[in-house]
Amino acid sequence: MKIGFSIYLGTDEEKNEDVICKAVKAKMEFAFTSLHIPEENVINYRSTIKGLLAKCNVAGIKLIADISPHTLEKLDCVDYEELLDLGFDYIRPDFGYSDIEIVALSKKFHLVFNASTMSIRHVKAWESLGADLTRFIACHNFYPKPLSGLSFKKVSDMNKLFRSLGMMTMTFVAGNLAYREPLFLGLPTVEKQRNGDVFLNMLELFDKGASDIVLIGDVDVSDDVWERIRDYHEGYISLRCAIEGDYKFVRDIVHHDRPDSSEYVIRSQESRFYDRKILQEEVLPRPMGTVFISNEAYLRYEGELEIARVDLAGDKRVNVIGSVLEDNWKYLPYVKDGMGFKLV
Repeated sequence: MKIGFSIYLGTDEEKNEDVICKAVKAKMEFAFTSLHIPEENVINYRSTIKGLLAKCNVAGIKLIADISPHTLEKLDCVDYEELLDLGFDYIRPDFGYSDIEIVALSKKFHLVFNASTMSIRHVKAWESLGADLTRFIACHNFYPKPLSGLSFKKVSDMNKLFRSLGMMTMTFVAGNLAYREPLFLGLPTVEKQRNGDVFLNMLELFDKGASDIVLIGDVDVSDDVWERIRDYHEGYISLRCAIEGDYKFVRDIVHHDRPDSSEYVIRSQESRFYDRKILQEEVLPRPMGTVFISNEAYLRYEGELEIARVDLAGDKRVNVIGSVLEDNWKYLPYVKDGMGFKLV
């Protein structure tokens, strides 16, 4: 599961360079741009897109371009072969293309299609025309206008269907820092995600929305989100917490929840190998988010670090050593099935 970003020709060149730099640090592989936005007034269209492609290529980022039949004219290209010469590898034909044209383009490019408007009927038609569906990615729209976005259930159901056909799926989340014109109201696929925690929206789309890649639709996000994306690409979720002084050794290292996750606690696989004696302490209740460690009374489980997913009673066999901060509890359901976490 990967996270990508968006860059636009109408955005200041310095801002685009800044975002690409942040994306490289966050280990992103995909970027999205649109070549048919009415509000963008770009003087030298061909030169600008070539520069953007070059920057992404140097950064090792795959740029997905949203195109229309007018794109060739705007780029002074005679045919789609010239798009290959310019450096395009991934294209998303948004409207105005027949099934025959889509399949023909898929033989030259990685074909990213509009998953919000295409149905299984279209996919079956492409397949009957000889399409290799492994070269297709189902990418939903984003929706600038409030109340026009899709329901989470619809996106999830569609993604599961496209996945069953062997295709990867993509969705968008809104940013939280620099929004794109003309409405500046966020660019999500799912309407209920127009606002709120950007990273949490991504986790929800991965976990329940059957999305393989989530793209930030807007121009930028906060530093906290960039840091969380980098952590996620390195295999863990950071959990901000308060830990007792004697137990600081559990912080700032990557733990992993067991692959056979418990619905009650997150269990660190690494912690049972701590070579430390853990003496019994005061018995305390363990509300959601409590961080605790098994003491000597738990025999061979001594040293195992756990986090309460739900409210738990006190237990003389464990010592309460701190808690995840309340505004980070929302990430606890996504630390599961072997996922890494770091107490920071």
